[in-house]
Amino acid sequence: MSQESTGLDALKSAASVSSPVAEAPAEPQIDSLGRSYATGKRKDAIARVWIKAGTGKVTVNGREGNTYFARPVLQMLLNQPFHVVGREGHFDVICTVKGGGLSGQAGAVRHGISKALNLFDPSTRPALKSGGFLTRDSRVVERKKYGRRKARRSFQFSKR
Repeated sequence: MSQESTGLDALKSAASVSSPVAEAPAEPQIDSLGRSYATGKRKDAIARVWIKAGTGKVTVNGREGNTYFARPVLQMLLNQPFHVVGREGHFDVICTVKGGGLSGQAGAVRHGISKALNLFDPSTRPALKSGGFLTRDSRVVERKKYGRRKARRSFQFSKR
């Protein structure tokens, strides 16, 4: 009997030790200027993103977000993380992005905004995670193979 009770006590103490660690909420990571920083990546583009509480202004490489990303589809990409968590117009975004094309850069900025939003307010993590915004899109251009014209395209075949 005494061995059973000590085993039970050990299980109870182990459960009580591990439960507070699992339930501890994440701390917001905000610098002295009230900003959160994250890096986003997509294809060959890398974006450094800072977000802070504000009016919804987006600045990309020193230019306004609507002029840098002129296509409406790319503008929609930037606003998706805020739309999912229901915080449109609550944050100012300042980012620098380099490499890749406009589509890859917009995806990198979206990834960076999502990660920075998660660091600014950890309660937004479930919504961002379920939407797939915190996962880096690992798809990149397939390399060219030897004996082929492109990655998969062969040279034209002539039977005669």
